[in-house]
Amino acid sequence: MWAVIKKELKSYFSTPIGYIFIGVFLIAFSISFYFTVLQYGNVNFEYIYYSLPTILVLAFIIPLLTMRSFAEERKTGTEQLLLTSPLSITKITLGKFFAASIIAIITELITLMFFAILCFFGMPHLSTALATLLGFLLFMMAYIAFGMLASSITENQIIAGIISIAFFIITWVLPDFNSSLQSFSFINMFYKYTQGQIDIADTITFITFTITCLLLTITVMQRRKTAK
Repeated sequence: MWAVIKKELKSYFSTPIGYIFIGVFLIAFSISFYFTVLQYGNVNFEYIYYSLPTILVLAFIIPLLTMRSFAEERKTGTEQLLLTSPLSITKITLGKFFAASIIAIITELITLMFFAILCFFGMPHLSTALATLLGFLLFMMAYIAFGMLASSITENQIIAGIISIAFFIITWVLPDFNSSLQSFSFINMFYKYTQGQIDIADTITFITFTITCLLLTITVMQRRKTAK
C-alpha cells in the first residue's frame, strides 16, 4: 500500500494538482483571515475555517484530488494494469485515499501559521482551534472518500468532479429546505467542532460515512476486476 501512496503523492506534486489544491485553499483562507481578523478584529481561528470563502472553495478543490483517482486510470487504459496488479484492490483504494488525505493534512498544517499570527493580535482558544482542525480533517476525509467513489463509477473525470460538487452543495443546503434534515448536513456537523465541541455521534457519522464510501469503492473496483 505504501507504494501506492508514494506513487499518488508523486503524481500530485509532479503535476500542478497538489500545488493548485494547497494554493487555492490558502488564498481562500487568507481572504477569510483578512475579513475575520484584520477587518473585524476577531481572533477566533475557528471562524476562519467556517467562513464562506473557505467552505465554498473546499467544495471545488477536493474533486481535484479525487476525480482522477480511478476515472483517469480507466480513460487512459491503465486500469487493466491496476486491476492485474499483485496488490489487492483494498490496498490500492486505501493507498489512493491516504495519499489524498496526506495532501489535506499538509494543507491544514500550513494554516497553523495563521494561528501563530493570531497570537500577535490576541489569545485564540487553543482547544477550540484543535477541535476545529479535527472536525475539518474528518469533513475533508469524508468528502475525499465520496469523491473516490464517484471516480470509480465513471471514466469521465469531469463527471466525477460534478457528482462530488453536487453532493457537497446538496448536503450543504438541505437544512434550508427542511430543518429535520440538519443531521444529513456535514457543514452543520462541522460547525459543532468550531464551537469546541467534539460530538461523538458526529465523529462516528463522519468515520462511518468515510468507511462506507471506501467499501463501496472497493466493491465497485472488485467487480470490475472480476468482470475482466
